[in-house]
Amino acid sequence: QMQGPSGQNNPFRDFFGDEFFKRFFQGPKGQQFKKRALGSGFVITKDGYIITNDHVVDGADEIVVILAEGDEYPAKIIGKDKKTDIALIKIEPKKDLAICRLGNSDAMRVGDWVVAIGNPFGLGHTVTAGIISAKGRELGAGPYDDFIQTDAAINPGNSGGPLFDTAGNVIGINSAIYTRSGGNQGIGFAIPINLAKSIVSQLKDNGQVTRAWLGVLIQHISPEIQKGLDLKSRKGALVADVVKNGPADKAGIERGDVIVRFDGQAVESQHELPTMVAYLPVGRKVEVIALRQGKKMTFHVKLEEMKPEGKNIVTGKSDESIQTDLGLTVQNVTSDIAGELGLKETKGVVITAVESGSMAQDAGLRRGDVILEFNRKQVENVEGLNSLIAKAKDKNSALFLINRAGRTIFIALKK
Repeated sequence: QMQGPSGQNNPFRDFFGDEFFKRFFQGPKGQQFKKRALGSGFVITKDGYIITNDHVVDGADEIVVILAEGDEYPAKIIGKDKKTDIALIKIEPKKDLAICRLGNSDAMRVGDWVVAIGNPFGLGHTVTAGIISAKGRELGAGPYDDFIQTDAAINPGNSGGPLFDTAGNVIGINSAIYTRSGGNQGIGFAIPINLAKSIVSQLKDNGQVTRAWLGVLIQHISPEIQKGLDLKSRKGALVADVVKNGPADKAGIERGDVIVRFDGQAVESQHELPTMVAYLPVGRKVEVIALRQGKKMTFHVKLEEMKPEGKNIVTGKSDESIQTDLGLTVQNVTSDIAGELGLKETKGVVITAVESGSMAQDAGLRRGDVILEFNRKQVENVEGLNSLIAKAKDKNSALFLINRAGRTIFIALKK
């Protein structure tokens, strides 16, 4: 969890408290006050374009930039991208500004020395040094998690500031710290500058970000899912669902395929693929290599534009509930149930209860999930599910394909 303005003591602390000039709030007698907060940024053009974090400027009524020499300028927001926490702002300087050179974050290695510059606790311009502790960190902040981890001291106020390599090139944007005390404890995170470059370019040209869209829902390959799908490796991104008439669907990609290469790059894990897709322009034709039942297949996909949040998602009685041996109570999907759940068909069975402490609960199955497949066999009704469960009684694991809130995902169950 990221700590927000309320100041809960959560270990991952995104500097929401470092925002510039948040909105007016009411005092005890109804007086209005302006709340001041501080963050950091860095200049990338002589005429005053500045990169910072989205959360630094989000909701600001007024933004003031103070340069290293002490000159103050009002700033305006050119564009923001919440998904990557990047914002571009602009000032109108009286003279050309010194700029920061943007480096290559992909070239950095674990152990390389780095320097962080920012305004910690509002004390003024401060330089700290450390090394890159790890790359590709996932913090659960969004679909494009790919943080650089560093032990350079990063504290509240450093948000949006630059992380330099030893040649003076910016290789990251300081964004978050891991802390239980509210200050630095040797674990800080930065957004890779290579991710920021394409975002900033679009913000500067269009004021917003347009992303390419593949049209698949992907998930992590756990050891149980690997066994259930009889995969030789856990590398790649498992396709849990394919959006009807989306780019992947048109190219022939199917649910259960494992994407192992995308546009010439190896896909090592699920979290890498969204960033790979987002980097590319809309309309680009890419080669996608996937495994289907152990066979390697090649697809040619024309990427389309990602719509606003939620617009790309397509939702795919026996009046008695019957309890299975796995701790599930299920019933057939009737037309009424299909209508309530937004299903287009009455195939499958719906989970009406999950027994506490059961194998099903441990696996993550929930009330309201619709079971579509069991061990890669289609489930038509309750009778069919029980028959499939009976046939698999000697196996020590089972693989479900379920529909949850309009999305399909694989869930592996250990017996």
